[in-house]
Amino acid sequence: MNPREWALIIFTTLAQLSVGTLIVLLIVRTYVTNKSGAEQAGRMTDLPFYAVVGAMILALIASLFHLGKVVHVIGAVPNLSTSWMSREVVTSVTFMILTAVLAFLIWRKLGTEALRMVIGWVSAVVGLLLLFFMSMTYMLPSQPAWNTWATPVMFYTTSLLLGVLGAAAALVFTHVDANAVEGQTMKGLAIASIVLMGLELLVTPFYLAFLSTQGTAALHTLNLMVGTYGWALVIRLVLVFVGGGLLATYLFENASATGKEKVLATLAYSAFVLVLVSEFLGRFIFYATHYRIGI
Repeated sequence: MNPREWALIIFTTLAQLSVGTLIVLLIVRTYVTNKSGAEQAGRMTDLPFYAVVGAMILALIASLFHLGKVVHVIGAVPNLSTSWMSREVVTSVTFMILTAVLAFLIWRKLGTEALRMVIGWVSAVVGLLLLFFMSMTYMLPSQPAWNTWATPVMFYTTSLLLGVLGAAAALVFTHVDANAVEGQTMKGLAIASIVLMGLELLVTPFYLAFLSTQGTAALHTLNLMVGTYGWALVIRLVLVFVGGGLLATYLFENASATGKEKVLATLAYSAFVLVLVSEFLGRFIFYATHYRIGI
């Protein structure tokens, strides 16, 4: 695999983590504000917003190892009307700036909560556009295995699953009191994780079957996925099942249990780490097995 593709693995995975976590945190903040007030919502979610900015900064740093120079980022602006990659680059930077502004306002307690939420949801919309532009960048006729419905489905699912578990891990890190609101929040995140895990496990066999019908180039990718890189595919599926399914189930069962804060934290951290490794493996397979045709 081309060394620059390792940078893309880090960039795409961390960017999708950032977008998904931001969206989940905004939903959690809105829910907790309605149930317990803005002060309680701030105690639970302020710190995790800073983590979103940190992850996105790391993603952009990784992207520079692919682009080569900062000037190439600036050079993407004139091509916005014709290039999906240019849209991806510009939207990535815009998303990072907006989330940094949001984190700054939260940190310094500037503006009203309504203003901060407006900026947050604008950031989320930009993040969703980023995922769309990112997926369209790879949907090329010369790359049959990428030019399918599975690419955007995979990117959005990865973003939401990592976002759910990333938010859960961040929430137990900042606030692990087992009150009713936090218990219901963790239960909701656990359910969302299980549903998204099921979607990932459902998409995989359909995608493999789809590749088998799409010609020689797609068959080449299929053979690599189940042959040379079959070990990575199996480990990925096991990790996402254990992290997003089994551990999320235990997270649900312990979410409201008094005196089990350490158990809750261990489950949340473990689930997030396992799924993060799984998604990195999935992105490795994505780049390692592609097969180009034509010029």
